[in-house]
Amino acid sequence: MKLTKSAVDRIEAPATGQAFHRDSVLKGFGLRVTAKGAKSFVVETRVSGRVRRKTLGRYGPMTVEQARKQAQQFLGEVASGADPIEEARVERDRSVTLGEVFELYLSTRKGLKDATVFDYRRILREAFSDWQDRPLAAIGKDAVAKRHAKLGERSEARANHAMRLLRALFNFAHHQYEDGEGHSLFPENPVTRLSHTRAWYRVERRRSLITAAQLPDWFAAVQGLRGEDAGVYDRAVGDLLLLLLFTGLRRGEGLSLRWEYVDLDERTLRIPDTKNRKPLTLPLPDYLAELLEARREFVQGPFVFPGTGAAGHLVEPRPRMRRVTKASDMSFTLHDLRRTFITIAESLDIPVYAIKRLVNHSMDHDVTAGYVVMDIERLREPMQRIADFILRSAGHRDTAQVLSHRRRA
Repeated sequence: MKLTKSAVDRIEAPATGQAFHRDSVLKGFGLRVTAKGAKSFVVETRVSGRVRRKTLGRYGPMTVEQARKQAQQFLGEVASGADPIEEARVERDRSVTLGEVFELYLSTRKGLKDATVFDYRRILREAFSDWQDRPLAAIGKDAVAKRHAKLGERSEARANHAMRLLRALFNFAHHQYEDGEGHSLFPENPVTRLSHTRAWYRVERRRSLITAAQLPDWFAAVQGLRGEDAGVYDRAVGDLLLLLLFTGLRRGEGLSLRWEYVDLDERTLRIPDTKNRKPLTLPLPDYLAELLEARREFVQGPFVFPGTGAAGHLVEPRPRMRRVTKASDMSFTLHDLRRTFITIAESLDIPVYAIKRLVNHSMDHDVTAGYVVMDIERLREPMQRIADFILRSAGHRDTAQVLSHRRRA
């Protein structure tokens, strides 16, 4: 039929799905009607052998005459060799914002850990909050250099970290957004300016740890959080600090530890999802087994260190850590506890492959390591030696004997 106002008004909605009514005068011009009665004008034709369809607008706000004129213009552009839909898509992609690229980047990266996504969102929020709605194409080399320098005034390490994320987003956009001929819409990465001008900050790897001489004061300060009159949160942070010190676990692994992964009968602790994707099972030294046994008696819920937030577990222990720092006159981070554990293990001449197994360092490129089979019981003795050294150095108590993997009656 010829699409006119009266004809469009008479068209009824289909029972299900959508129906198309094509104009008998202008080929390619038509009306789409949904089951809910929504009517929209469309135009379609073939471009390079492919059907291209464009929605012109809703009937009501747009009249039949307006829609017909737009359809004629669209068909005229196609007849002259253009592809209006592709051109519109390219123009839309050219104006994509940093925030949009970031969200698409996260959705296409499979297997990102929750902690990694949290870290990326924190960086975007702290370093580029005012750039999230800015078109990616509008972020140039000068702007990158200035932002890097500004971020570096507060923290050189975080400035570098933020720019590495921005570089990854531009690299992603380079391959994700292309014109009709397959050429990248973002051929240049402005973060390369930092390499060309040697502007990256030289951040030395952190090497801080708790020495044997510092352990007594630090241990006493932690015990202060765990006293009989301590609050639930104080006790949780104190127990967490000791767990990390006696196992060398990473921050996130300790904070999110679940009771289902703690076997107090076998005296083992399991981390199924680690940084390198390889599950880790550790034997529990006597002191730590007793700590967890005592904790199990009064902690409810699935997490060893429950929290009140959406995560369900303890997330930010720094306020209590500052109390430990003040009491012991020693500043430290949670990762310092991991470095302390590894350093003590090495000082006790524990075999390097045993240390690697204990802290779950990857050995994929070590051919010899591939032939070494080290079960949980072979790790129990070195684990206990490390715990004994910590306790001895802290002046807490005499060393304990290595218990069997079965609990004593």
